[in-house]
Amino acid sequence: MAPVKAVVFDMYETLVTNPEGSWIGVFGEICQTQGLGVDPEVLFRGWKALEVQFRRTRLNLEEPEKSPPFKSYEEAWRGCFEEVFGQMSLAGDPGKAARMAVVSMGRQDPFDEVPKAIMDIQDRWTTAVLSNADDDYLLPQLERLNMQFSLVLSSEMVRAYKPHPRPFRTVLERLGVEAVEAVYVGDNLFDDVKGAKGVGMGTIWINRHGKLLDDGLPSPDHQVANLAELPQILERWDQWS
Repeated sequence: MAPVKAVVFDMYETLVTNPEGSWIGVFGEICQTQGLGVDPEVLFRGWKALEVQFRRTRLNLEEPEKSPPFKSYEEAWRGCFEEVFGQMSLAGDPGKAARMAVVSMGRQDPFDEVPKAIMDIQDRWTTAVLSNADDDYLLPQLERLNMQFSLVLSSEMVRAYKPHPRPFRTVLERLGVEAVEAVYVGDNLFDDVKGAKGVGMGTIWINRHGKLLDDGLPSPDHQVANLAELPQILERWDQWS
């Protein structure tokens, strides 16, 4: 392996939290502000099933040119709200509900070790963020936490979601590094590890919750429980065979 020149991070569940409880809280606010007579968790479960279906169908990795037209998360979430409101006979406003979800996503908290770990890594390596996210919550999130990177790219900016190769190739091109000189750090084996390895990048899986590897997906080069472990791995990257 070549020495590392650039470290590229996923955002949600890698640098900042995105807990289910936070989502249910947002759905409580939606129900309250829109006067919806439904349990927020029941509404969330119905909506989430539709949102997962969007994630599963938004890409055609075998024939990328046959993928559906790109939709931002806000567009997709609005459609999911419209459908779930119809299923539950609720007179809700899908656009306002989706906007509340977007605003909430820009207010997540960093994991405890992240601020110091990022500072330590940025002392030695170029860093970037590549996230499946809308600009309307990714950029405010970074600004709120005063987190600065050499490059920030969202799926909305490149009009494609990970693990499509386009986002990864775009970040490499804009950083001016070869794939073998870059390491991608993310929490998702499909979006992050599969996508990054598909273009030849090194991969580190941040496995905060002790998940098992998936035999159907590529294995990461390394896995860590938190970002504090990264500098030691990165500085010895060229020694790993």
